[in-house]
Amino acid sequence: MANRRKSSARKTRLNRAVKQNRRVPAWVMQRTSRRVVRHPKRRTWKRGHLHK
Repeated sequence: MANRRKSSARKTRLNRAVKQNRRVPAWVMQRTSRRVVRHPKRRTWKRGHLHK
């Protein structure tokens, strides 16, 4: 039940980080002839931490 201890502002920040952590859309790869395949701001849950 760790969610009860999180403030609503922190939950909002975490939710935004989850939404931003998506892959590059397939249509972008197709449009750029697969020059863009990685998202530069992609973050892994284990390695990249959020700043406070």
